[in-house]
Amino acid sequence: MFEHIKFANPEMLYLLLLLPAGIVWYWFKDPDSRPKFQVSNYDAFQIGKRSLKSYFIHLPFVLRSLAFILLIIALARPQSSSTRQNLSIEGIDILLAMDISGSMLAEDFKPNRLEAAKEVARDFILGRPSDRIGLVVFSGESFTQCPLTQDHPVLINLLKEIKSGMIEDGTAIGDGLATSVSRLKESSAVSKVIILLTDGENNRGFIDPISAAEIAKVFGLRVYTIGVGSIGTAPYPIQTPFGMQYQQMEVRIDEPLLREIADMTNGKYFRATNSAKLREIYTEIDQMEKSKIDVTEYRKKSEEFHPFAFLALILLLLDFILGISLLRRFP
Repeated sequence: MFEHIKFANPEMLYLLLLLPAGIVWYWFKDPDSRPKFQVSNYDAFQIGKRSLKSYFIHLPFVLRSLAFILLIIALARPQSSSTRQNLSIEGIDILLAMDISGSMLAEDFKPNRLEAAKEVARDFILGRPSDRIGLVVFSGESFTQCPLTQDHPVLINLLKEIKSGMIEDGTAIGDGLATSVSRLKESSAVSKVIILLTDGENNRGFIDPISAAEIAKVFGLRVYTIGVGSIGTAPYPIQTPFGMQYQQMEVRIDEPLLREIADMTNGKYFRATNSAKLREIYTEIDQMEKSKIDVTEYRKKSEEFHPFAFLALILLLLDFILGISLLRRFP
């Protein structure tokens, strides 16, 4: 309740230290200063009931003490402040280009490369609520699974639905990059980024990857490339007449190509050899591509001493009324 209350003259609160001294003075003040009435004995005063006045004999002092406290608080000038913020967010448009070729089913990542990539991408999306993010998938050809959107729940649902075999098999890196560029080239965002993830070599498609990278550079797009796959060989599931069999297949990633694409577009190439490394890569990209947020803060102060002064006046008035009526004194 009082977290936004501050005092303009806080030094006035030191006057409250006089209150204990006043209480001590009231308790031990000189009895000779009080009115006296001499009688031969006081037996007659012990018979009747106590008057109403005797119950309220200390009430004037209590009222004056409370009034003193309220007046000191009023002199300290309590002020409330309200804060309003205007946020100006310059978001980033990000296009996730994901390889869904058959080799993405290799199980050097758990449960496999594709599922691991989807899980890490989902966490990346959840961590960027102010950005528009889209999804392009490619294998032998490419298509847009989800255009740029800030409706991240819809994007995540579409991400969950992708699987290997949706489109013709192969690895068309150039087509995947070109489709991503076409989705970002008209963007007016302060920063436009493509995160291209693949586990193979370009062997299909109509567009050369370097040509696609040159187009991305022309439109000011930055491309981060990620090569996915362990070093050496990886277990790959193969359906046979005798059921699912696993075969060790060589991991072949065109790292020079991916590095050149990244260098041409002022991006960076990463190599992920396991799920933990892939998560670290997305975390690093997340740190490098931060949205710009301008915060303008407005503060308004309001004087709050009026209620304290008003209550003090009421208490002093009540003390005066009691003094000339119920608690009036005779000399």
